[in-house]
Amino acid sequence: MAEEKIAKLALEDGTVYEGISLGSTGTTAGEVVFNTSMTGYQEILTDPSYRGQIVTMTYPEIGNYGVNEEDVESFKPHLAGFVVRNMSDIASNWRSTSSLQDYLEKYGVVGIQAIDTRALVKRIRSVGALKGVISTEELDDAKLIQMAKDSQSLVGRDLVKEVTPENSSQWNTSLSDWWRLRSDNGGPKSDAKPHVVALDFGMKYNIARHLTDQGCEVTILPATATADEVLALKPDGIFLSNGPGDPEPLTYAIETIAALLGKAPIFGICLGHQLLSLACGAKTFKLKFGHRGANQPVQETETGKIEITTQNHGFAVDPDSVPDCLEITHFNLNDQTVAGVRHKEFPAFGVQYHPEAAAGPHDSQYLFTRFRQLIDEQSVAV
Repeated sequence: MAEEKIAKLALEDGTVYEGISLGSTGTTAGEVVFNTSMTGYQEILTDPSYRGQIVTMTYPEIGNYGVNEEDVESFKPHLAGFVVRNMSDIASNWRSTSSLQDYLEKYGVVGIQAIDTRALVKRIRSVGALKGVISTEELDDAKLIQMAKDSQSLVGRDLVKEVTPENSSQWNTSLSDWWRLRSDNGGPKSDAKPHVVALDFGMKYNIARHLTDQGCEVTILPATATADEVLALKPDGIFLSNGPGDPEPLTYAIETIAALLGKAPIFGICLGHQLLSLACGAKTFKLKFGHRGANQPVQETETGKIEITTQNHGFAVDPDSVPDCLEITHFNLNDQTVAGVRHKEFPAFGVQYHPEAAAGPHDSQYLFTRFRQLIDEQSVAV
């Protein structure tokens, strides 16, 4: 067993936690946030939406089922750092191909374990998300605190350009047969193969799988693609993906989406929902500590239906800024923040949660079906 190495986590407010190194050694900085999911740490690690953030898992035992090559949401981890109470020395699962420790080392993820994560989360909930530094190299508290204070904030920062692909690509992988056999809410209702163009602001793989499972041909474009470049591909539908950070600095994306409204049905998830709202004239604001977990209740205003959803965002649409052209379709029941909008004139809608993440597990899958139905209706109208 490798010798344990001391690591420290310092917050900008002067709080310091001493623990044991997890994953790779080194120094890393980011906004310290927490996720309340009991499982899914590999999906969290590889979700591009966590770019620039140090993620704390509230569930105390992490790593017990190892990692594999299938349950990833992108080609590598994107988060700035990882914090857990205890990483299991045993990885036991028939699909596991390596331990979490080896996986974190492989991709250079700096982390810390054996700290009081409950105290850390209570602090974040009390004062809000804080900038922080994890280090195995610099262990002087005062220097670490200053490093945390001097680190970059997420506000006003364009993190999308750090995770979006450089080139366009085609996506051909669908959902597994295991999922389809247990789903009563998905699948295309016609034999047509509509073309969906997805703007990738940091898109999770499982979103593309769901679009493919709806019978769509999916072309993925970089976040910087212009409206002309999107329309040149003659899309039957346009998808706006999730992604990291503050939506308001992404003026190029907001302008593109505004120019695409009415050209084809649009569906946005998480950051894509925020960008769609901004393109329609709404505003966004930073939440105190965000929503990150697999147990967030959301209610649809039209039906009263409640969904248990997976969420990962630190910004939200300001309800007082929603313009007349939009209607609010969903609310988060924990704090009444906006969880969905729909355009009153054009076939365009978005949600502030992740229907592909299957918290319900099928509560929100209807949204992909709804997008496909909008595409079919539009093609008939044309």
